[in-house]
Amino acid sequence: MIPFFTMQLLEWNESHNSRSMPWKGEKDPYKIWLSEIILQQTRVEQGWSYYEKFIKSFPSIDTLAKAPEKKVYKLWEGLGYYTRCRNLIQTARKISSDNAGHFPSTYEDIVNLKGIGPYTASAIASFAFNLPYAVVDSNVKRVLARYFGISTPIDSANGMKFYSDFAATLLDQKRPGIYNQAIMDFGAVVCKPKNPCCHACILSVGCQAFKHNWVTILPNKGKRPPKERRWFYYLVIQTLEKNYYIRQRKGKDIWQNLYEFVLWESDQPIGMDDFAMSDFMKDVFGKHPFTIRNISKIYKQQLTHQTIQGRFLHIEIKKPLSRLKEYKLIKPGKIREYPFPKFINEYLPNLL
Repeated sequence: MIPFFTMQLLEWNESHNSRSMPWKGEKDPYKIWLSEIILQQTRVEQGWSYYEKFIKSFPSIDTLAKAPEKKVYKLWEGLGYYTRCRNLIQTARKISSDNAGHFPSTYEDIVNLKGIGPYTASAIASFAFNLPYAVVDSNVKRVLARYFGISTPIDSANGMKFYSDFAATLLDQKRPGIYNQAIMDFGAVVCKPKNPCCHACILSVGCQAFKHNWVTILPNKGKRPPKERRWFYYLVIQTLEKNYYIRQRKGKDIWQNLYEFVLWESDQPIGMDDFAMSDFMKDVFGKHPFTIRNISKIYKQQLTHQTIQGRFLHIEIKKPLSRLKEYKLIKPGKIREYPFPKFINEYLPNLL
């Protein structure tokens, strides 16, 4: 028997759900996968245009798998969370080489792909293959927490398992894709994080949060750790031939595979008077003379768990720097061809 909550939700979906998105109702697992990866940590309004650009540039898994990495990262530029892009490329290449470009059709095979967790696997399995797996994103957890009066923190380990198990009991087994889309849409347009439409909600009669005035306190998000603060000072070094030094970021840190200028990172602000005689500048320039032409204002970028602040120092030199072996020299007209993090992109118009 279909639960009463589920029946009401499906009724709302059929009679009132007018939410429009280019991937809604899509059956192609590649396009569903692409949309879900883009929408991780990204609002629909922002991800929409990126999805359309990706589909136009890479209409199939094989075209994405064969594309140069720099082109893919450049198209992703501005979305953030670049691990998603790296996993997208690797997974596309694996499917293209191991499965002749055919997306896996079982939940177990889908969830084992790089960059795909239980939520994304459930979305692909239910939307593309009509398999009975419940999707559990922030919208779903908010609807369930409010309607059923659940105080379990949604971001705790116990909470994640609880909401996943509970959501599965409410799933319409015959129409899992339709139900999953309905509850996500309901959380996005009716049971919103702020100013939910409670008085126009067809579920309000049975909603515990509405009944007990818990709407503003549910869902319970628990305690969040303090955000790390980092200071990035970029040396925008220009040669006599007007070229700039840039490098690709490696390792496990933020902005992996994107490009940057010469970086001095600090855990606290650095006084501009301290730059010229610092050990860092001596390590970069040695005995080569340099001239600081401009020091930018302070730029800031807020990440999920970090706050990045810093400045850009425009520096001119007369001879190439042999110590910057990991950097490449780029002409000003070529800089825009490389993918940079948002922090640097906000500064570039002042340089070019």
